Amino acid sequence: MLTLATVGFAINFWAWALLSPLAPKFQAALHLSSFQQALLVAVPVVVGAVGRIPVGALTDRFGGRVMFPLVSLTTIVPVLYLGLSGHTSLAGLLVGGFFLGIGGTAFAVGVPFVSAWFPPERRGLAVGIFGAGMGGTAISALTTVKLVNAYSIRTPFVITAVVLALYAVVAALLLRDAPGRAVPAAPLVQRLGAVLRLRITWQAAVLYAVAFGGYVAFSVYLPAYLKTAYGLTQADAANRMAGFVLLAVVMRPVGGWLSDRLSPTRVLAVALSVVAAGACVQAFTPSLAPLGTIAFLSMAAALGAGSGATFALVAQRAPANQVGSVTGVVGAAGGLGGFVPPLVMGAIYGAYGSYAIGLILLAIVALGALALTVTAVAHPPARSGRPAARIAH
Repeated sequence: MLTLATVGFAINFWAWALLSPLAPKFQAALHLSSFQQALLVAVPVVVGAVGRIPVGALTDRFGGRVMFPLVSLTTIVPVLYLGLSGHTSLAGLLVGGFFLGIGGTAFAVGVPFVSAWFPPERRGLAVGIFGAGMGGTAISALTTVKLVNAYSIRTPFVITAVVLALYAVVAALLLRDAPGRAVPAAPLVQRLGAVLRLRITWQAAVLYAVAFGGYVAFSVYLPAYLKTAYGLTQADAANRMAGFVLLAVVMRPVGGWLSDRLSPTRVLAVALSVVAAGACVQAFTPSLAPLGTIAFLSMAAALGAGSGATFALVAQRAPANQVGSVTGVVGAAGGLGGFVPPLVMGAIYGAYGSYAIGLILLAIVALGALALTVTAVAHPPARSGRPAARIAH
């Protein structure tokens, strides 16, 4: 079940990230400004983020067996639209990108589905392994431009649609929800209200907005950044972005595994410190060989581990029948965290011709999240629905 969920997450994220590698091509063909290019890649991110809130709550109610095939089949529609006709205008790309965001909601399906199959002491690693499915963005980065150059603009979209359809069929036939899964009986709005009153919801939302939001922001904007700041070719920039993504993907289950053995807050504290340091170094636009590469790869590893640690925290502290709803809200925060930086970076570069201010802002935000981690998150109030020792470990 963990393998099937992880594959489904990767395929849906592959679809979700189809526009990012092609953004420079669309910018040249449609004469887009830096802000329009940033908006193009950010729209699927924000829709995928906000959509996780209802999808997570629906997963609590109906289970992953229903929701994984449903999300995959629905994502096929915008994928085919973009590949066959929507790519010819900015308006078409934005409309298609809006509905392409549905693919990003698969995350809110998988976390409660996987969590239900594992005991609390193994959920950090299990959810971290599932989270490695975010490497679907690397599939897009490595294949999309090459397929377009070798065949046509339609090719990667048609291939992705076919893979989504195949997965939906396999998922419908093979996926099974965990025996004894806690199914909430309360109405959707009432459940969401209860989740928003949980302390862990807001704490994890802030942390995930920085950790996963930073990952998403780099994964969608890094090709444009490298092309502009370092003069790299589109293919070279896409390949380097793929390396960033793959390292973050590998480190996500490592972050979950370390959280099971140490604690999520310790992993998060180290990860956020590394992000702040890497962003400060990169603000000076050092040479890519070796300092810039070290800075980016350090941030990739830290953002991946921090993302894994955040959901290890959710899996440990959220009530069993509310994991999906909490995941939806926290996942939305992570996606929204990825929506804002590309727009800010595009606007700052358009105004000042430099990315330094944007990277310094990232360092400041990471330090703020670090302060939250070592204070409120690491030392929760004693009054809780669970024993203090269970929360800490």
